[in-house]
Amino acid sequence: MQSFQRLNTLTGWFTFAVALLTYAMTVEPTASFWDCGEFIACAFKLQVPHPPGAPFFLLLGRVISLMSLGDLAKVAFWVNMASVLASAFTILFLCWTITMLAQKLLGKAEDDYTLADKIIVIGSGAVGALSYTFSDTFWFSAVEAEVYGMSSFFTAIVVWAAFRWERITDEAAANRWLIFIAYLTGLSIGVHLLNLVTLPALALIYYFKKTAKPTFWGGAIAFGIGLVVLGIINSGIIPGLPSMAFAVERLFVNTFGLPFNSGMTFFIVVFLAAVAYGIIWSVRQKRAILNTSLLALAFVLIGYASYMQVLVRADFNPPINENNPDDALNFLSYLKREQYGSRSLIYGPVFTARPIDQKEGAPIWKKEGNKYVVFDHQPEYIYQPGDEMLFPRVYSNQQNHPQLYRQMLGLAEGQKPTMGDNLEFLFSYQLGHMWWRYLMWNFAGRESDEEGAGYLLPWSSNDNVPDLLKANKARDNFYMLPFLLGLFGIVFQYFRRRRDFLIVGLLFLFTGIALQVFLNSPPSEPRERDYIYVGSFYFFAIWLGLGVMSIAEGLRQYVKADTMRNGLVVGLCLLIPVMMGAKSWDNHDRSNRYHSVDFAKNLLNSCAPNAILFTGGDNDTFPLWYVQEVEGFRRDVRVCNLSLLGTEWYIQQMKRKTYESEALPISLEFDQFNKGKNDIIPFYEVAGVKNGIDLKQYINLIQTNSPAVQVPLTTGDMTSILPSSVLFMPLDKAAIDKVNFVPANLRPFVKDTLQWTIGKKDLYKPDLIMLDMIATNNWQRPIYFSSTLASDNYLNLKNYMQLEGYAYRLMPVAIPGATDGYVNSDIMYNNMMKKTFWRGLDNPTVYYDETYKGPPAISARIAFFRLADQLIREGKESKAREVLNYSLQVMPDKSIPYDQISSNYVRFLFAVGETKKALDIANTMATRADQNLTYVRSGQGRFGNPDADLYTLQTIVEACREAKQTAAATKFEAIFQKHINAFG
Repeated sequence: MQSFQRLNTLTGWFTFAVALLTYAMTVEPTASFWDCGEFIACAFKLQVPHPPGAPFFLLLGRVISLMSLGDLAKVAFWVNMASVLASAFTILFLCWTITMLAQKLLGKAEDDYTLADKIIVIGSGAVGALSYTFSDTFWFSAVEAEVYGMSSFFTAIVVWAAFRWERITDEAAANRWLIFIAYLTGLSIGVHLLNLVTLPALALIYYFKKTAKPTFWGGAIAFGIGLVVLGIINSGIIPGLPSMAFAVERLFVNTFGLPFNSGMTFFIVVFLAAVAYGIIWSVRQKRAILNTSLLALAFVLIGYASYMQVLVRADFNPPINENNPDDALNFLSYLKREQYGSRSLIYGPVFTARPIDQKEGAPIWKKEGNKYVVFDHQPEYIYQPGDEMLFPRVYSNQQNHPQLYRQMLGLAEGQKPTMGDNLEFLFSYQLGHMWWRYLMWNFAGRESDEEGAGYLLPWSSNDNVPDLLKANKARDNFYMLPFLLGLFGIVFQYFRRRRDFLIVGLLFLFTGIALQVFLNSPPSEPRERDYIYVGSFYFFAIWLGLGVMSIAEGLRQYVKADTMRNGLVVGLCLLIPVMMGAKSWDNHDRSNRYHSVDFAKNLLNSCAPNAILFTGGDNDTFPLWYVQEVEGFRRDVRVCNLSLLGTEWYIQQMKRKTYESEALPISLEFDQFNKGKNDIIPFYEVAGVKNGIDLKQYINLIQTNSPAVQVPLTTGDMTSILPSSVLFMPLDKAAIDKVNFVPANLRPFVKDTLQWTIGKKDLYKPDLIMLDMIATNNWQRPIYFSSTLASDNYLNLKNYMQLEGYAYRLMPVAIPGATDGYVNSDIMYNNMMKKTFWRGLDNPTVYYDETYKGPPAISARIAFFRLADQLIREGKESKAREVLNYSLQVMPDKSIPYDQISSNYVRFLFAVGETKKALDIANTMATRADQNLTYVRSGQGRFGNPDADLYTLQTIVEACREAKQTAAATKFEAIFQKHINAFG
């Protein structure tokens, strides 16, 4: 009979093989949306991604990218495979962790194990590990180049190593495991900080092993020491050491007159020498605990040293160099994530609070000459009494957050939230919607992949459910079987091994509820954030595995034969991960999915050569960075991310040449856009320039800090203002004619001056820099605005913009009434029909989630819709028909279901003689709108957007009336009227 350890080892590697095969078969073949494009580009060329960075992840990604063997299109696949491999190893260590905990529940020596014992212990590990393999969140992160798969690996191996250390009796050998854990912790810092939150719970493992008779207060002290260790690493080492180094650096440079970096070098040498001396001294003095602690610190530092990659690469100014952390100042800002601001956790203002004053906070340093000088201070705002509260959860006044708080809490305009409202938001939204919902997604079932989708219960049915929701590939009901098995494991471990229950429970809480409390989520996020809590789901999977033992124990009195009972229970429980895998495969299989990259290429190909392209954050920019940096596509276009254009380091980078793109035409100097300077330029109308101000003159006044465009603040400082809501700019017709990009039919409309109303609103730094570029460029380079930008980003210049595909080109001519720009049908036809990529978008077997059905699909359909509309207006019906049919061919309903924009196709298809296609689309969309609205009215749930569905029905009715399709119009009008009264 096989020994237990051999069976345990083989089972662990079996779960590893299942996970590896699963993830390798479903891995994304290229750069997916969100951060993956940025990470792949940065891994391939060892560049600097958004703070606080992931240098160890990038180093491994760079190594594995070499497997592409020079095929640039395969680089993304191989960097994705790094996550696949790390995630498969996570499953391996999860299996072995569960079997270790199961052995403790069994309470026998391994030599005394019967076949039944081996089956139940190993079966528990297999069920828990395989269930986590097929869980929604972990599978999602496992098949793309994000840090969460590798971060989970470090969590898994550290927790496994801690329980493995617990079993070692030899003190010297055990200490080696502690040092190994410290090294892994240090390495994990270079991937993601999530692994650090496990340290307080791991301190309890140490306490329970080292203490013969543990007590409550002893455990509390051990837990507190774990929190201290967490604080030392998170605050004392990661940002703390650079902060101390910078203090020494200032002393050496400012006081001793030594060159830059001399203090940094001195600090590093002295600190490392002190640690080395402490290790040697502890050996000589035979201080084992001190020696182990110092060695652990040294190995944490060795792991943390992966951040040297950030400093080294930033010094070379690569194209992607976020925060430019090439010196002590910027490196410290990078580690502290200062770019993203901060959130009050213990005491702070609520969303209705408005500052009444401000005081100077921490100093902001810069290099000036041969010294470091303070050029500004971080503002610390002062609020009225009553505007702040303990434990503020409803704090954000950004974007539409105040409106959402009021809507969620039933607050009237101007009404201040109470502590009751604050706690209601915590429990209902932050813990309920942003954590519990995600937990149930993974172990109960998911309603759909729509934003905000709920979870399914065992009795959730498909009766009266809209066809699109029913067919949604992410609609998976696990009948709560994994969740119930996890609950059984919780109860079983609690009564059998309370110490272990406490450890696993704290790990579960710290990576879930405590993390949510720390993150303090606002009322809306750019996307679902379930991946943040993947550690919490990992520890629930441990209980899920132990639930197998609880069922076997519960059946003991009914099935007396141990081997048969345990084998039957394990066999039945293994059906749970089988079910999860079978149901979840279609909505996690990313093979043959390329449109994230094709979308980026289509956007870049909408631009003329040597263009400047303004984009938004994340999905607007990261795929473009990927195709330019990795695949070398359209490097002549300078992508200018407006989310970053408010930072001084990014503006500096835009003023440098990159690849084929010359430096951007920015005339303002560093002192005009440095941190804290011109962040907000308030609108302050001045009577003398009420009718308008020359944009070039205005930029020059900003550049010279002219008092003509400045007013004093209450602090005594001066701030720049926007003195008029109207801007104008003289046009150099000779320069415009020379570049020859104004169509012949529009040249008569070119005037001597470009004038527009920007509005009575404050300007932000990105607005100022865009205006500077427009004024300085003098029409030498094409300037484009991505069609995915928010309306405020167009600076009220839409009627001066020409749509050429996925982007609007700024023109020196306005078309009256063109509030959404005007279409150059010749250029746009060539771009959309000959320069676009649509790989696999017509394949219904490829999984496209809401990220793909959202802005990428909408952008494409809007572009085709605008082009067809213009061609019809110009009397080019055959071309319009070609455009519409091509759109339906490359992006058919069977793969990308019709959306609100598609309803406009009905009118155009009628106009070009495609009556059957028009009626087919109208029938399909009207039926779906009817189903969605009926579903919402029934109170069963919410699917789609009622306003969009009503708009769809109204648009179809009007199109049918215009086309004299009386019968169809009557039919769809009846559906519309049925719902319009109910929804008002």
